[in-house]
Amino acid sequence: MFKFLKNKKEPKNFTELLNYFKNLEEDLKKVSGDLENLKKENKFSVQKIGIVRFNPFKEVGSDQSFSIALLNREDTGIIITSLYNREGNRVYGKPVKNGKSSYSLSKEEQTAIEKAKKSK
Repeated sequence: MFKFLKNKKEPKNFTELLNYFKNLEEDLKKVSGDLENLKKENKFSVQKIGIVRFNPFKEVGSDQSFSIALLNREDTGIIITSLYNREGNRVYGKPVKNGKSSYSLSKEEQTAIEKAKKSK
């Protein structure tokens, strides 16, 4: 007839069957509500990443510096740039909103944002 969960007994009459479906409907509403909440929360999570490695000092070194863009689905998030040289390392962070920053961006930072916007 119907296959139910192991801990549940099969309905013996029509009333029990209706109660079973009513409980299923309530459970489905709860799961649907939980899913909507997850969708809302997920809107703000990092969903797109773009990274560019580069050498800011063409005469020495290699591609040990980088810019990484971490964006949500609305292209809002942060860009982090690390500039490496023999004397040390400097790290910069800039906010990004709708794919743009209120701070001036280097060519590498712009490229990282564009890569992130294209990733999914």
